[in-house]
Amino acid sequence: MALIVQKYGGSSVADAESIKRVAKRIVDARRAGHDVVVAVSAMGDTTDELLDLAHDVAPIPAPRELDMLLSSGERISMALLAMAIHSMGFEARSFTGSQAGMITDGTHGAARIVDVTPVRLREALDEGAIVIVAGFQGFNRDTRDITTLGRGGSDTTAVALAAALQADVCEIYSDVDGIFTADPRVVPKARKLEVVSAEEMLELAANGAKVLYIRAVEYARRHGVMINARSTFSSGQGTFVLGEGMTVPAAIAAVAEESAMEEPIVAGVATDLGQAKVTVIGVPDVPGKAAEIFSVVAKSGANVDMIVQNVSAAATGRTDISFTLPKSDAAVALRALAGEQGSVGFESLVHDDQIGKLSVVGAGMRTHSGVSATLFEALSTAGVNIEMISTSEIRISVVVRGDDLAEAARLVHTAFGLDGDVEAVVHAGTGR
Repeated sequence: MALIVQKYGGSSVADAESIKRVAKRIVDARRAGHDVVVAVSAMGDTTDELLDLAHDVAPIPAPRELDMLLSSGERISMALLAMAIHSMGFEARSFTGSQAGMITDGTHGAARIVDVTPVRLREALDEGAIVIVAGFQGFNRDTRDITTLGRGGSDTTAVALAAALQADVCEIYSDVDGIFTADPRVVPKARKLEVVSAEEMLELAANGAKVLYIRAVEYARRHGVMINARSTFSSGQGTFVLGEGMTVPAAIAAVAEESAMEEPIVAGVATDLGQAKVTVIGVPDVPGKAAEIFSVVAKSGANVDMIVQNVSAAATGRTDISFTLPKSDAAVALRALAGEQGSVGFESLVHDDQIGKLSVVGAGMRTHSGVSATLFEALSTAGVNIEMISTSEIRISVVVRGDDLAEAARLVHTAFGLDGDVEAVVHAGTGR
């Protein structure tokens, strides 16, 4: 009938009962006549526990050995899942990332996929087996080392397999029923979307939405993979992420057509508490200083998000430059900037990790006015102060106090008419 790639996150395979439930879902797809390839994450919080253990034995674990350690979590879950499927009378074969042909660059902890050669997977499928692949990991040909793909790596594994095998759909399973207009843990009245464009999903993922990771969405868009975000804990159709030229699947065509008639300007509201703000105070307002500052930040490996430069003070000829970046990158960026303070000539640095980022995303922004006014009016009514603003063609992001973020998201969600009639269901409580 079809070739389906499925991905199950850690909460979906957290214990023996969960693994058996996932095995039944996979077997049901096989009974329906489909070929099935599964990418699986480590059980529950296994990866975090292994990270903690590594730091207990070594303050700064060797990157190569850390990848060897972390990749073991997925190997455990893939083997257990294959055993559960065998017990149901179906053949299943498990493969590590390297056995599955996931070829990456040599960057330990954040490797990128450079090629997929799924020869053994195709052979197993041709012989009637269900294929189980350890997500999050690959193999570098030059060093012959195991690598890991970083956060969201199992999503990326699944999408890459779907592209290489020319699968009909890539189903990403987690503990929510699909992609919502906001995080249902933050906005209880968030509504599930039937369909979202890959372009909108990229912006949502980049700005805090955790159901799908940005690398997986970008890979899917580039290689023409249809993603279906679904829940392990229910039988709903979930949400389809459609790239350019893709059509709505027949299973949800009627519902999607009814939703499309409303033509929402905003597809969703994303929130992110994982950012910090750095302000470089007293920067000489002369050409080249911003380039010097961000060259230093780039060399530190930090990933800058939003940037704001104040108006220069006429009396001093100096200005302030603020930027946001992931909290995990802040310390190294601050150290790098402090080390270059003399050459750059700024006066001081201020670090603020108590901020939150709120983003509204929607392709309808291109052709509708008033989105900014609605956003700012909702925040003003709530007494929420805006510290930074950033925009793209289909997104507006603002930085506010972290304590204000949840309430701001709920008010903005309501202001754009996104509230549903009932509260959203989160089955396991983690989002993955």
